[in-house]
Amino acid sequence: MKRRDFITKAGLAGVGGAAAAAASSFPKPSLAQERIEMVIVSTWGRDFPGLGTNAQLLAERIQETSGGRIQVQYFAAGERVGAFDVFDEVASGNAQAYHAADYYWKGKHPAWAYFTSVPFGLTFSEMAAWIHHMGGQQLWDELAGDFGLKCLPAGNTGVQMGGWFNKEINSADDLKGLKMRIPGLGGDVMAKLGASPVSLPGGQIYENLVSGAIEATEWVGPWNDYAMKFYEATKYYYFPGMHEPGGPDSLGMNASWWGSLTKTDQALITSVAMQTNDWMMAEYNAKNGEYLRKLVDEHGVVVKEFNDDVYDAFGEAADEVFEETRQHSDLANRVHESFLNARSAAGGWLKLADVGYSLKRNRVLGM
Repeated sequence: MKRRDFITKAGLAGVGGAAAAAASSFPKPSLAQERIEMVIVSTWGRDFPGLGTNAQLLAERIQETSGGRIQVQYFAAGERVGAFDVFDEVASGNAQAYHAADYYWKGKHPAWAYFTSVPFGLTFSEMAAWIHHMGGQQLWDELAGDFGLKCLPAGNTGVQMGGWFNKEINSADDLKGLKMRIPGLGGDVMAKLGASPVSLPGGQIYENLVSGAIEATEWVGPWNDYAMKFYEATKYYYFPGMHEPGGPDSLGMNASWWGSLTKTDQALITSVAMQTNDWMMAEYNAKNGEYLRKLVDEHGVVVKEFNDDVYDAFGEAADEVFEETRQHSDLANRVHESFLNARSAAGGWLKLADVGYSLKRNRVLGM
């Protein structure tokens, strides 16, 4: 062999050997080590239209988007813990995440209500503006962090109906003594007007309405309310709901678990949550009109609008509730002030834009 050929071949072999040795020194990826376990518990029943199905879809999309690296187990209400026990299950670290409406936790701190919905609150578009661009997420992070949680918007039902009643509501006096299922600060407003608010998970509303344990209930809107068969127990269906004009459902995660994730995994989960938020809102807008017709045409439901006197009473009671809420703590006051700014600024613009256009369009088209 010629000397030059020997040196060249030996050199290449040396480089190859060094490269192989270097490569072998890197730890080989381990699927078992990389796999992330994520248990999601929810407040919704299994396969319940909209709320339940989108929570399940969220879980599926996180796993699929991660290529199966994030292994997600989803438990509907009652399958692992009770509907209202999901907060403590996640805060304690027994599960990694919940899907719920955060106003259910207002007993722990009243500011939680703002991140689902409050009386005379923010619509879907206004809420998105507040959370993403007007300081809402930062305040949500501060509140959630005090309980060992990290929360993201992950679903929305839009402006909800005012509720089902077993009698006509012609004045605020008609609410006195009324036993009504209505959670959050909306329930506090009803209490100011003499009603007796009751907080029940969705799966228990129908039986209580049929038995007479409650005389009225709010839930969501025509699509979900049709599925719940409330028309079998009550006749009058009122709109619009002052209590929930468009708050997000929350993907609430254990803060320590969230902090252990890479920035990439945090971005993945955030992206899926935002996708679910938009997808769910679109689905509710698509379905509610269809099921409103079914309620009226197939079951003779009487759809009625709250008159101005009743709505004015709601407004006065809401002012009292807000004043009490903001006095709870510095954080509650700061959340309220930020909410007011968003309602004024974003709401003022949408009054001219979305609302202004819809009113003009509907008048011209006779809608």
